[in-house]
Amino acid sequence: MKPSGRAPQHHPCCSRPHTAAVDDYLKAIFDLCAGGGSATTTSIAALVGVAAPSVSAMLARLADDDLITRPGPHRVELTDHGRRHALAVVRRLRIVEEFLVRALDVPWHEVRPEAEQLSRAVSERLLERIDAHLGHPTHDPHGDPIPPAHGEHDEARPQALSRARPGTHVIVSRVSDRDCELLLYLGQLGIRPGVVLDVLEQAPFGGPLWVAIDGRRVPLGPQLTDHVFGGTT
Repeated sequence: MKPSGRAPQHHPCCSRPHTAAVDDYLKAIFDLCAGGGSATTTSIAALVGVAAPSVSAMLARLADDDLITRPGPHRVELTDHGRRHALAVVRRLRIVEEFLVRALDVPWHEVRPEAEQLSRAVSERLLERIDAHLGHPTHDPHGDPIPPAHGEHDEARPQALSRARPGTHVIVSRVSDRDCELLLYLGQLGIRPGVVLDVLEQAPFGGPLWVAIDGRRVPLGPQLTDHVFGGTT
């Protein structure tokens, strides 16, 4: 996530303007904490793509602006104030992702980096027009829920495919969009939100999970099954 040259956005509730870098950090912390996860200096550095000393400096700034709190020596959490801003950033990104896939046929494994660049330049007025044009979508192309402009938002992820038991059926609802190559491969297999997977067997000793997709037997290793989410039937 490389910051752009976007002009800082001023918010009446903040003492300082928000830059693209601030938005990237808020989004990274939000992503890491989603579904009961945790954010640390190391994990934030890896996700944002910067060195740990740079992360420490930015976290100090975010804490001064009441955007984050430090419940432990290495843990980071969003304050209510920070979560409001993070949700606005996530909403913008996911609406733009949905627009690029639907309107311009951008492949789902390529859309995240394109949307990150474009979403920084889209005004709030244009964003709401895009949202209305799309019919106010509730999810992006990877199944991630789009935060509403107003009201509550639930970011909790369903169970990972890696926890599904043989003999069950999994309706895929979300797929992690952090790895473009992973998305490309899953797309080639036909694994997308809305697809039903028949869980056949789990190979022993850390072996693959065998599933059926439209009658095809496919082995999926843990690097894949930990990034596919859905409900079982």
